[in-house]
Amino acid sequence: MLIVLTIAIGLTPAALSLFVCLYSRQRFQQNLHLATDYAAQERFRQRYVRPRDPDEHYVDGIGLVIGDITCRLNARSPFLRCATNPTGPCEDCREYDPKEYESIDH
Repeated sequence: MLIVLTIAIGLTPAALSLFVCLYSRQRFQQNLHLATDYAAQERFRQRYVRPRDPDEHYVDGIGLVIGDITCRLNARSPFLRCATNPTGPCEDCREYDPKEYESIDH
């Protein structure tokens, strides 16, 4: 009987440690899943649900751009129009510098 009691007392810390380790791993995995779900929802909300700026345009090869894309000073950014008039609007801007595009005729 004394041998069984000694073995039980000796294994108790290891069993408790194993229990705490498994419990904390489960909690960590739950928190990780919650965090990744929240990040995915936030990314979706920022990309598709946020209100669009009426000056925002999608340009192939560049992405979202605000302001007049034909201006040489345009920052080609969804957050900033240009350095001289960052909040806009582009109409009546005294720094407007139009970019000339060549037409390609086939």
